[in-house]
Amino acid sequence: MKTVVTARRLYTPVEEITNPWLVIEDGRITEISSRAAHAAPANASFVDFGDAALAPGFLDIHMHGGAGLDVMRASAAELPRLGQFLTSHGVAGYFATTVAAPLDVTCSALERLADAIEEKTKVNGGPPEARPLGIHLEGPFLSHKRRGVHPPEYLVEPTVPIFEKLWQAARGHVRMITIAPEIPGAMEVIAEAARRRICVSIGHSDAELPVARAAVQAGARHATHTFNAMRPLDHRNPGIIGEVLSDDTMTADIIVDGIHVSPEVVKVFLQAKGPERAVLITDAISATGMPDGRYQLGPIQVDVKDGKATAGDSLAGSVLTMDRAVRNVTRFSNWTLAQAVRAATLNPAQAVGLSAKYGKLAAGVEANFVVLSSAGEVVKTVVGGRGL
Repeated sequence: MKTVVTARRLYTPVEEITNPWLVIEDGRITEISSRAAHAAPANASFVDFGDAALAPGFLDIHMHGGAGLDVMRASAAELPRLGQFLTSHGVAGYFATTVAAPLDVTCSALERLADAIEEKTKVNGGPPEARPLGIHLEGPFLSHKRRGVHPPEYLVEPTVPIFEKLWQAARGHVRMITIAPEIPGAMEVIAEAARRRICVSIGHSDAELPVARAAVQAGARHATHTFNAMRPLDHRNPGIIGEVLSDDTMTADIIVDGIHVSPEVVKVFLQAKGPERAVLITDAISATGMPDGRYQLGPIQVDVKDGKATAGDSLAGSVLTMDRAVRNVTRFSNWTLAQAVRAATLNPAQAVGLSAKYGKLAAGVEANFVVLSSAGEVVKTVVGGRGL
C-alpha cells in the first residue's frame, strides 16, 4: 500500500521542494516530487499536513538520556520509552553517549547498549521511536584539566588495548569517540579508531593548536561541544578552538541551549563552520523532559533547576531537546529553518558516516521524517514509516 504525504514544503535538506509528494511504501521512500510536476500515484492513501514542512528525522550524536532514563544505567527493555520521548521532539536516531566511569561499569553499559542496538534492527512493528544507531564514547580518554563534570578518578590514559576492550564490550557498535589529543597515547588511539572508521572527535581538551592539528592529521575529523571543556580561544595562542574553527575539513558540534554558549558566540560558530559543517547536539541527560530535581548522569549526581544541569560548579549536560536547538539556531542567527534543520540531520549523519541511510529524504531510504510547523515546532515524527 502506498501512502502519499503532502505539505507546504519539504527540505531534503539540501534542496527545498514546494508542494511536495512524498511517496512511502513498506516503510521506505519510493519517490519525492512536486505536486505540480507529477501525477498522483494510483491506489494510494493521502496524508496532508497543510502549511507544515517535511524534513528528515533529527539525528542526535551526543545524548546521555531523557524521560528519566540514563543510557548507561537503563536496561534494553527501558530504552523504548526514551525512544518514544525523543520522537516527540523530532529525533529519529541517536548515539547513546557514555561518561567516564569505572571500566567494568562502562563495559557492562556498552554490552547493554549493544543489545538494544541489535534488537532495534529486528523491530518492524509498534509505535514510532527513535533508534539507538551507535555508541559515542565520551571518555575515559579526557584531559584532567578540561574534564568538566567527568570524575577524575575514572579518567585513564589512552592505550590501544584499553580501547580494544571497550570496542569488544560494545561488539563493534562504537561509532564515535571523544578524546583529548594532548594526553600521552592519544595519537595511537586516534589513528586506530580512525582506521576502524569511527568518528574521532577532539574535545575535553587543553590542547595547543599544533597538537590539535596533529590529531586531525592522525585521523580526527570532528570536535565535541565546541567551546565547552576546551582551552579558551586566544587571539595569539588560538589553541584547539583555533583549529576547530579554521579547519575547513572539520565538522564540529555545539550545544545551542543559550546556557552552554552565548547566542553571540553561537552566531560566530555558525559563521565559521557554515551550513555544511555545523552540527547540533543536545548533550541531554536523564532529566530532559522531567521536572527540576536530582538526576543521574552515569555515576554522577546532577541537580537541575530552571533548565540548568549542574554537578558542583560545573555544567553537567543539558535538558535541551533537538527541536528547541533547531529553533534556537534561527533565533540566535540569520540562518533559515532549512539551514538549521540541516545541522540536525544531514550534517551529523555525514560526520559519523551514516549519510547513505540517515539525515536525508531521498528515494530508497527509510521513511524517517519530522513534520514541522513554520516556527519549527514538531507536529509529528515518523520512523520507518510508522506514526502516520
